Amino acid sequence: MFTSRRAAFVRGCLTALCCILFIRPSFSQQPDSLLQSKLFRYGSNQSMPYRLFVPHGYDAGKKYPLVLWLHGANGRGADNKKNVSSANEIGSHVWMRQEKYPCIVVAPQCPDTTLWVSNDGIDNPPDELDAVVGLLGEMRKSYAIDTTRMYVAGQSMGGVAVWELIARYPKMFAAALPLCAIGNTENAPALIHTPVWAFHGAKDDVVPVAHARAMIESITRAGGHPKYSEYKTAGHDVWNRAFREPALLDWVFSQHRPK
Repeated sequence: MFTSRRAAFVRGCLTALCCILFIRPSFSQQPDSLLQSKLFRYGSNQSMPYRLFVPHGYDAGKKYPLVLWLHGANGRGADNKKNVSSANEIGSHVWMRQEKYPCIVVAPQCPDTTLWVSNDGIDNPPDELDAVVGLLGEMRKSYAIDTTRMYVAGQSMGGVAVWELIARYPKMFAAALPLCAIGNTENAPALIHTPVWAFHGAKDDVVPVAHARAMIESITRAGGHPKYSEYKTAGHDVWNRAFREPALLDWVFSQHRPK
């Protein structure tokens, strides 16, 4: 049963979603051909489209970092394109457009009939995040993944999922990047050991910046040390600034979980 705070959290997510659907995308390029189109099958005849990038010169004898990309609301569907194109292009592609940190990139697609997070706890009925975790398990079986260097990034609806995912699985990810997202401050104690760099625009009229400030304050009060970048002139499309931060890749790939 929802507490009043959790109910407010869910209502906020749904309100943001309705607004996001009317945001005009900032990018128009088609998905990179190097992002393979895949389908993850699970459960009783269920499936989830996803895009996969395997670095050039992949060697199964080595271990590679993995980046999980969780798209925003306008990336939902079943075409396996919107999750890595338009407004979701830069967040999915920035990891593969560099040679310093070769990594595997996984970008699943959420159905347009639901959200990444459709409940507030791991004990409730399954949601799309459960399928995402299953997909990550498949990746670990199929590819040489460095499990101490798994990272997650997401924007808007996907940023909500980032906050929830690292709360449910506090030992899974070496670093997390939630952008322009609502988080559940009640989860703060579970987040203190995951390195977080959150981003928000002060002029965001879809997800008010107060949500990000509350999350950072709650994690800090609980004993964590999150990084936070707030852009005074940015609106909801904060991804256009965040993924161009000069120190971003160095910071992300320097993070490791204990073995």
